[in-house]
Amino acid sequence: MRLYDHNICRFQEDSLMTDINQENLYLLLPGIVAGVARIYSEENGCSKMEAIRAVYSSELYPRLADESSKLWHLGPVALYEEMLNPSL
Repeated sequence: MRLYDHNICRFQEDSLMTDINQENLYLLLPGIVAGVARIYSEENGCSKMEAIRAVYSSELYPRLADESSKLWHLGPVALYEEMLNPSL
């Protein structure tokens, strides 16, 4: 019985994600949202689920999901602040 297949673990150069663009940004969003939701939950004394809903329904999320905004570069603290006080 073979438990490890070396062929499966090989990477094609073209399959590696080298650039963040609108087509692959969705891969980063759950982790980013989780970081912001953790802070929101701690600051507002609510459940993680409520915090996640708050982030996804905020004015921040559509802007975060737009790659051209480059908000995905920011850390969770900066994004939480942006969620509370959206800049124009």
